[in-house]
Amino acid sequence: MILAFLLLTGLISWQAFQNQNLLSKMLLEPYAVKHRGEVYRLFSHMLIHADFAHLAFNMMTLYFIGSYLEDIWQIQFGDQKALIYITLLYVIGGLSATLWPMLRHQDDPGYRSLGASGAVSAILFAFILWDPTQSLYLMFIPIPIPAYVFGPLYLAFEYYSMRKGKTGIAHDAHIGGAIFGILFVLLIAPEKGMQFVHLFL
Repeated sequence: MILAFLLLTGLISWQAFQNQNLLSKMLLEPYAVKHRGEVYRLFSHMLIHADFAHLAFNMMTLYFIGSYLEDIWQIQFGDQKALIYITLLYVIGGLSATLWPMLRHQDDPGYRSLGASGAVSAILFAFILWDPTQSLYLMFIPIPIPAYVFGPLYLAFEYYSMRKGKTGIAHDAHIGGAIFGILFVLLIAPEKGMQFVHLFL
C-alpha cells in the first residue's frame, strides 16, 4: 500500500508541476472548503507538492518509515488488517492534519498549503510509538537518534516554529498528523503507550 501511495502521489505531483491550473484546484484552501463547499481539497492537497525537493523528502520518509511499519504490521496483524491499518493511518492522518489549519484559516482567503507532510507525520509518529528504540537519522546529521528522543524534539521544534510564524511551512499540519499517528497506535495497540512511558522511568 505504501508503494501505491508513492506512485500515485509522485504521478499527480509531477503533473501538477507542469499544470498550474491543476495545482491551484488541488491546494488546501480552508476558505474555499468553508465558503464554497470544496471539501475535496481536504484530501487533494496530499497528492501535490511545491517542488521536486518537497516531493522527494516526503516520499523518502514515507518509503523508509512506512514500508517498515507496514511490514511489522503484516507480521503482527496479517496482510489484510495491515493493509486496512496503513491505509487508514495515512489517509485519515492527512485529513486530521488539516483540522488545525481549517480552524485557524477558515476565514482567510489568502491561506493555501499543499503536500503530504501531515499524512507522513502520522506515519512517522505511529512508527515512533510502535518501535521507540529504533534509530532515526536527520538529513545531513549522520548520528543515530533514538525514536523516543526524536519524537518529542520534533514536536517541540514544530510547536516553536508554528508560534514563531512566517516560515512558509504548515507546522500545525505536522503536529496534527503526529497526534493522529499516536492516537491510532493507542487505539490498535494500547499497550504501546505504557511501553513508551516506561522508557522515561
